[in-house]
Amino acid sequence: MQAPAARETVRPRVLVLGGYGVFGARLVRRLAAAGAADLIVAGRSLDAARALAGECAPSTGVAVEALSIDAQSDGLAGALRERAPNIVVNASGPFQGADYRVARACLAAGCHHIDLADDRRFVAGIAALHTAARDAGLLMVSGASSVPALSSAVADHLAQGLARVDDIEIGISPGQRTERGLSTVRGVLKGCGRPIDHADGAREMAWWGTRLVRYPEPVGGRRLSPCDVPDLDLLPPRYPGQPRVRFGAGLESGLLHRGLNAMALLTRLGLVRDWSRHAPWLSRTARWFDRWGSDAGAMHVRLRGATPDGQPVTRGWALVAREGHGLHVPTLAAAALIAQWPGGAFRTPGAGPCVGLLSLAEFQRAAQGLAITMGPWLDGPEGAEAAPGAP
Repeated sequence: MQAPAARETVRPRVLVLGGYGVFGARLVRRLAAAGAADLIVAGRSLDAARALAGECAPSTGVAVEALSIDAQSDGLAGALRERAPNIVVNASGPFQGADYRVARACLAAGCHHIDLADDRRFVAGIAALHTAARDAGLLMVSGASSVPALSSAVADHLAQGLARVDDIEIGISPGQRTERGLSTVRGVLKGCGRPIDHADGAREMAWWGTRLVRYPEPVGGRRLSPCDVPDLDLLPPRYPGQPRVRFGAGLESGLLHRGLNAMALLTRLGLVRDWSRHAPWLSRTARWFDRWGSDAGAMHVRLRGATPDGQPVTRGWALVAREGHGLHVPTLAAAALIAQWPGGAFRTPGAGPCVGLLSLAEFQRAAQGLAITMGPWLDGPEGAEAAPGAP
């Protein structure tokens, strides 16, 4: 009997918008080093794109090109047709208040689209392109980031075997010395003091109120405050029981974290409407505290529910990133999706949030070689319980 033919491996051609930025550059370097794709580093600065392309190409054996393009320009679709990438990764941000011109340009040019957005409205809104993307045989994904892509993959893993999920809690706290791009700072400040509406009817205020979480060492205790993320809409209908979902983010510096709490109060009182306008000087001020911080950050997901026989269960998971490698975490989903492509196509075309497309095991593979550990964890005396079949 003749053995079945092996699946042909086809290396995709990937264009990364914002390819020399904080997250884009890390994705480009990882893809190039792994020989996972031929790459086009794209952004407004041709010099910066050429510098990164020159750094990656000689030692990796993959083709790495540079392209000067404004992601917001009318000529984006034409540039994509000319360069003919299979996949476009939009790492340019910020996505708060943005439209879908990049995704629509990808549709017009016939290439798949992945973005690293974590804005609640933006990630959910990509579904408006579903029919067009499905009919074109293209994958159009928004939210290929720490949330909702990784957080939902972890929640799926922890929910295995449960008859009901009551609560899902997610938290992220980067190290103080972790590099922060101005667009990231603007995104954080944009929501500071704004209301957060939940699927269960509750309302919180972004960056108002704190709680302490004790992560595994070397991270230790970090304060977290409420923030708005796509998971608040996307996760409740995904599990039996319509769980209550809450998300918190925190800074390593307690003084800076309390500063954000105070800024949230000023917005609530109507004294400052939009803190993102002050992002440049606030970012510079925050850098003064780097000497007292670390390069270690963490993320966690904790889930409470019940087994089919009614027994209450609490399960938790944590990620700890050292050596500043927490900045790779928002790029893992894009790398894992690209790893699904060899063979010439994605499994399911269409447009939607990056939920249900990746397993926790795929994230673990994407993180290999980084100073990142993941595993069962609970903050408190309960002890950690892993989901059945935990990798």
